[in-house]
Amino acid sequence: MSKFFSKFEEYFIAFLMAAMTVVNFANVFVRYVLKSNLHWALEFTVISFAWIIFLGAAWGIKSGAHIGVDTVLNLFSDKNKRIISTFAAILCITYCIFILIGSYTYVHKIYSVGILSQDIKWLPQWVPRMVMPVSYGLMIYRFTEALWKILKGQKVNLGLANEAKDAIETFNIPNKK
Repeated sequence: MSKFFSKFEEYFIAFLMAAMTVVNFANVFVRYVLKSNLHWALEFTVISFAWIIFLGAAWGIKSGAHIGVDTVLNLFSDKNKRIISTFAAILCITYCIFILIGSYTYVHKIYSVGILSQDIKWLPQWVPRMVMPVSYGLMIYRFTEALWKILKGQKVNLGLANEAKDAIETFNIPNKK
């Protein structure tokens, strides 16, 4: 169960991408071969894509895939990097808490009104919008994990991607020091 939760975003994103592919392939087949249409396919694709984006944001925090501008941060010692990164993680967690509260309020209002989807007639609109509080909850969890690693001394920063360093390592460019 622990492995599943640690890979939740990846598994769910992979499932949604596969489902989008199957639904769009089926829609193209139905449209061009059977001369009909799956009216719900576009809305399903849009909803799935939104879930992929929001869950991908949480996955990006966990995997260090977000691009970080750390030029100034790299000028500091590891001790000061940890202090700055701790502050940054706390700010990120605080921001995510505000968005989580706002998105929960938004989803609750949609739930209270009882609006249904336009093309997927049986789907209440609050269901696809649940991605916002779910993903911001996951982002809080992932930023808290990063903060914990910084506080324990396992990391000196939030673990954001460093494109220049990655390119140098990928192409084996010698360091000119």
